[in-house]
Amino acid sequence: MSQLPDRESLFRRWDEEHRGILLKVTRSFARSLAEAAELNHELRLQLWNSTSSFKGTAKSSTWVYRVCLNTAITWHRAIARQEQKIDSSVDLKGILADGASPAERAADRELLERLYSSIHAMREIDRALILLLLDGLAYREIAEITGMSENQVGVGLTRARRRLADLMKGVSHELE
Repeated sequence: MSQLPDRESLFRRWDEEHRGILLKVTRSFARSLAEAAELNHELRLQLWNSTSSFKGTAKSSTWVYRVCLNTAITWHRAIARQEQKIDSSVDLKGILADGASPAERAADRELLERLYSSIHAMREIDRALILLLLDGLAYREIAEITGMSENQVGVGLTRARRRLADLMKGVSHELE
């Protein structure tokens, strides 16, 4: 059995290796730049706090996803309880492909905004499932992260995909 790195080294490694996970979770749950900054701070804090309980039995990406999704869901519920007015504008800089033409970038930006608007309208567990699916994780990995069985993941994703498709249709009709 290999020796786990010290807490600070582990956190720094996770922060570097799994920055994309934090960005995706933040983007899926925060609706404004201010919320994104707040949530990202909370994710990093909880990730730091979780280093002391990491035993190395799960892959680090599984652990990071689990901590981040649980934190984001809790954070989102707290925001909803406060009944804050949500600003739906989000900075999309740096997310789109660099080589795209201005027209392609505008179309990509619109599609991405429609996708995230639809994801924001979903229940928290459905958001988490869709996020993990969009990140290319297998059902087994999603089950590990969420604590669901693979069968539950399959059923949940089928329902979440249908809901997302319906929401995307509704959002696109609103934009037309």
